[in-house]
Amino acid sequence: MSTAFKIFAIIVMFAVVAVLIRGLINMMKGGDGMTSNKLMQMRVLLQFVAIVLILLAVFFTRG
Repeated sequence: MSTAFKIFAIIVMFAVVAVLIRGLINMMKGGDGMTSNKLMQMRVLLQFVAIVLILLAVFFTRG
């Protein structure tokens, strides 16, 4: 079970990096502020999910 949480956590971490890079590219191009805001909200949500999955993996590994 902990292996599944570890795999999902890694996938979500890569998603966080992808959204972060997309947001940086949008800012460098002078893109729409609304898009930057949505990307920031998505990044924060994905970071929360990643932290929860990491904590669950640690919890099930210790058991």
